[in-house]
Amino acid sequence: EYRRQRQMCIRDRRQRFPPSCCKVARQGSTAIEAALVMPVYLLFVFVLLELGHAMMINNTIRSACRDGARIGTVEGTSTQMVKQRVEEVLGSAVNPMHVQVFVKNADVFDDGNPPTNADGIEELPDLELREAETRQLFVVRAKVPYQDVAILPVNLPLIERFLEGVELAGQAFMRHE
Repeated sequence: EYRRQRQMCIRDRRQRFPPSCCKVARQGSTAIEAALVMPVYLLFVFVLLELGHAMMINNTIRSACRDGARIGTVEGTSTQMVKQRVEEVLGSAVNPMHVQVFVKNADVFDDGNPPTNADGIEELPDLELREAETRQLFVVRAKVPYQDVAILPVNLPLIERFLEGVELAGQAFMRHE
């Protein structure tokens, strides 16, 4: 009986609507396919969401640094006012407690021997903008550890290994007027 139904099924596959006996043979395959594909699809979606969020935070940090540097160019502005402005702009996207803001003297860039990495910029001498000379170059830099702003938990063993020490940062260079 089964053999006759199977041969009929194979013969009728060329038809537009196969008989119901063919559907019985595929009854559980949809659930198995979904179980195999769904984790990969969800991982892809979550990675896209996390990357989009990280890009948004990075752009916000850069914008906050530019805004703070623009304020710092004006005569009579203090370094503390610049740092407050950067934290105020970042407050919409990041907890200001996690953000480190630096205002540094960047005259070394005019001398022709600038630092080549972020640590070098952070090691530049601090600058009080009220005491800055006219046309003096300064940098406003902000950074936040990625684990403090991530949507998904970063403390999973596999993810933690790749994201350990990752920081989102931005900076802006301006001259004091």
